[in-house]
Amino acid sequence: MGKYHTSTAPVLPHYTYRDYTQWEGDWELISGIPYAMAPSPVSQHQYAVSQLLIQIGNQLDDCTRECYVFSELDWIVSDDTVLRPDLVVVCHRVEDYIKSPPEMVFEVVSKQSVQKDEYIKFELYEKEKVQWYVLVYPDLRKARIFRLKDNRFDKVSDCTDDKFTIRASCNFEIDFSKLWYK
Repeated sequence: MGKYHTSTAPVLPHYTYRDYTQWEGDWELISGIPYAMAPSPVSQHQYAVSQLLIQIGNQLDDCTRECYVFSELDWIVSDDTVLRPDLVVVCHRVEDYIKSPPEMVFEVVSKQSVQKDEYIKFELYEKEKVQWYVLVYPDLRKARIFRLKDNRFDKVSDCTDDKFTIRASCNFEIDFSKLWYK
């Protein structure tokens, strides 16, 4: 092969966290590839996130460990991967941004985010050893709950209007019936 690239495959740029900090708008960076965040979340999405934040936040007040719930806080996974989960539970102090795996991640799935949430992020969260991953589908009024077991996500429940108790560093219950925008 000569000194010129002869492949017909496109050469994609590889971005880093430093590039990411310069961009305007809302982005995620996964393995050096930028992903534009969908337009501002619709009311069903925002309602589900706010209800989760309220339910979990109120219960974490009683936790003996230092656990927190955050909405849309950047998680700097590596120099070329920065995620912004809809909601996370972390059981350690966070300075500015998350830099180690959260204990739990919630993604509220929309038509625009289904591929990324169910496949790309699913594999990435599993690889990074997030203990709990919850996919929330407001349009379908259901949630799928996964727990890391033997380094693989194992589905432990499908919830609609159920209550489910998360047993982690801090235990808390989620009443899924309260997540669905009426």
